[in-house]
Order: sequence, then C-alpha cells, then structure tokens
Amino acid sequence: MNIGIIGSKGAMGEALRQVLEASGHDYSGGADKGDDVRKLAAVSDVLVDFSAPSALEANLDAAADAGIPIVVGTTGLSEAHHGSIDEAARRIPVLQTGNTSLGVTLLAHLVREAASRLDSDWDIEIVEMHHRRKVDAPSGTALLLGEAAAAGRGIELSGNSERGRDGHTGARADGAIGFAALRGGTVAGEHSVIIAGDEERLTLSHSAENRMIFARGAIRAAEWLRGRDAGRYSMEEVLGL
Repeated sequence: MNIGIIGSKGAMGEALRQVLEASGHDYSGGADKGDDVRKLAAVSDVLVDFSAPSALEANLDAAADAGIPIVVGTTGLSEAHHGSIDEAARRIPVLQTGNTSLGVTLLAHLVREAASRLDSDWDIEIVEMHHRRKVDAPSGTALLLGEAAAAGRGIELSGNSERGRDGHTGARADGAIGFAALRGGTVAGEHSVIIAGDEERLTLSHSAENRMIFARGAIRAAEWLRGRDAGRYSMEEVLGL
C-alpha cells in the first residue's frame, strides 16, 4: 500500500516515516505548507494528515477528488472543520480522531463505560500535560476523552464543560466535565480522567512515552480504512469496540 503523509516535515511526519519503513508499506511522498496535495493524492492509496486545521479543507478535497481514504489526526479542529469532514465522508472513507494511540482508544472506551454507570454525583475531571510547544488546549485527546464521558452520561460536552477556572468561580456545576491543561518540557502526552465521588475516587490514565505510538496507530488505521465504503469512521472501530 502506498501511504502519503501530509505534514511530513513535522515531528509526527518523521515518526510516520520511521514506522512505514518497518511496516512493509511504501511511502508515496509527503506534502507540507505550499505543496500541492493533489499530486500526492494521485500517487497514494491512503493519505495520513497531521498538518494544521487551516489546511484540512484542501486536504479533504484532494483525497475526495482522488477517491482515496484519509486518516485525519490533526487536532484543534472547529465545528466548521467537522462539517467539512462530514461532507467529505459522503464521498470517501474518512477516519478522524483526536488521538491515534490504540491505548488511548481503549481508555476512551473505558471512560464512556464508567461514566454511563456512575451518576452525576460523581464529578469528572480531565487533566492533561504536553510538551511546551503544543499550541492547542485542551488537547485533542482530552476533548476525545471528554466526549467519551459526555456520551456515557447522555449529555453534550459543549454545554457541560468547565475550563480555565480562575478566581472566585463559585461551586462546581452539577454534572460538569472539567478540564485542566499543563504545558512544559518534552512530555509526549499524559492524560488522566478522574471520577470523584463521595469519599472515593477512580482514576483512568494513559502515558505516551514517545510519538511512535501515535504513528503506529495511524498506520494501523490507514490499513483498516483502505477498501471501506464512504463514511466517517473512528479508532474504536479499528479495534472492534
């Protein structure tokens, strides 16, 4: 399989190329800012996108016009970006995720299960830490975990989250899902979901030791996505959850 990488000069692009060398698949090339993604799509069986939100629409159009699947691992996406993904998924297979790690995918599944069984008397807080150069907060993974918790509770995350607490904020809102973002050093990714009840506390967590775990998960997603019908897919489906 020929796999093209969008954002090939970034840290994730480098990790993806290393995984490709050992995977038995071929690297069809890379595209970065200013490059023509359509040329890359024309020689690829699948595209893997770890670029920037501003490039997403053009990347989706290139994949759709070439009739090939695309794995979107870019984070910091808006509702408009998700609308573009939905539109592209009417034409081609699209797998979008805030984290391609297989471990995080399983963690999100466990968070949803726990949230569905513990009522709103149990408070949910999501704490994440990343390296000093990360530009978006909360991280895509933290939001993915928040969405999993909200789904388990049967609520919308957008109207039930608390972020950036500072000063005299008042009591915690009943049923809210809280977020805290830490930045520093070279941390690849640390995420903990704390579910706190009266006199007891459950913590579900994941530690990323380096970016290779995300690259391996992304290549596995690309393998799974090839040959699928047009539609929007998730990493949970890759694991059969």
